[in-house]
Amino acid sequence: MTEHTTCVIVGGGPAGMVLGLLLARGGVDVTVLEKHGDFLRDFRGDTVHPSTLRLLDELGLGERFAALPHSRVDEVALPDVHGDRVVFADLTRLRVPHPYIAMVPQWDLLNLLAEAGEEEPHFTLRMNTEVTGLIRKGRVVTGVRYRDRDGGGGESELHADLTVGADGRESTVRAASGLKPHETKVPFDAWWLRLPRRPEDRIEALQAGAAPGQLAVIIPREGYYQIAYLIPKGSDAERRAEGVRGFGARLAECVPALADRVDALTSMDEVKFLDVRLDRLHRWHRPGLLCIGDAAHAMSPAGGVGINLAVQDAVAAAGILAEPLRRGHPSVRDLARVRRYRWPTTVLVQGLQQLLHRNVIAPVLEGRRVGPPEAMTGLVKRFPRMTVVPAYMVGVGLRPERTPDFARRP
Repeated sequence: MTEHTTCVIVGGGPAGMVLGLLLARGGVDVTVLEKHGDFLRDFRGDTVHPSTLRLLDELGLGERFAALPHSRVDEVALPDVHGDRVVFADLTRLRVPHPYIAMVPQWDLLNLLAEAGEEEPHFTLRMNTEVTGLIRKGRVVTGVRYRDRDGGGGESELHADLTVGADGRESTVRAASGLKPHETKVPFDAWWLRLPRRPEDRIEALQAGAAPGQLAVIIPREGYYQIAYLIPKGSDAERRAEGVRGFGARLAECVPALADRVDALTSMDEVKFLDVRLDRLHRWHRPGLLCIGDAAHAMSPAGGVGINLAVQDAVAAAGILAEPLRRGHPSVRDLARVRRYRWPTTVLVQGLQQLLHRNVIAPVLEGRRVGPPEAMTGLVKRFPRMTVVPAYMVGVGLRPERTPDFARRP
């Protein structure tokens, strides 16, 4: 079976869903292909930053989002060398409509975007649809081959004026296109887990716990704490061999405020592994094809900015490409504009993440110190107003995108 759409977006994550919604509101026929049957994957990026919250307001979705169960984080704190809590980013100092990070399950956000898309006549979302390859006419990508994971049939074709790879850091589209990312060495991987949250708990900020050779981040959520426990790169199998009791003892030492509940972990199966990567494409496009989000640049979890950068890629791409798509095939120059516009922010954010890796995370995991350098902690203790700077970098970003006029709703 052969079909045609103006723009096919591969991947129903934040970048793909936002781009699809915006282009559809701009009068472009869009088909989003998502290989899973739902959005229910645990421990995905769940931080929705002030820049994205403003975007949802501009899309007319702010009230719907506010109705979703979520928690709010307005401070980011790290321990100093003495174990004392130091606030490094105070989002309440931001002069923005939403001076906080909303912690919401990503599937709730994606379902909200899907519902908004259903209201647009130019938007189509197809679940359980796995892309298997690209269609080419000479050097030009002209669509995708896919199979319906429900139907069990053979491959079908969907032709498009533009194919967008928004299918994450393991991107099928990127691999099929021949675009190869440059990878930067990262000193750690991450374990994700949950611990119970009790009504009497007073941990409201996103904060870290540290012990010699250990670092964990505590993220308050609705009804539980999400824990990111960092381990040296490549040590997953060795650490797991210690078993759940051994890990529980380590975790209690690292986050003593939650030591009374580490026994809630009954199996290492409850501890999910994330292979942390930091990479980016130098070139984001081929004729007829564009990569955005993690398909173009996999981000470290440091700062929790990945989902928001992906959304900003989508907003920029919609603003640049909507008119060329309405006229016909976007040119290579049009596609290059997206990368050129988003490149400085991508490079600078990844550079800042590398600084955090080298100066905070690696020294702690190597046992050289507990917490950030004393110069950093001393500076923010002496000048607390400086906490607005990292708050702005994390919450708003270097080049926040604004919703195109054609996609705004009251």
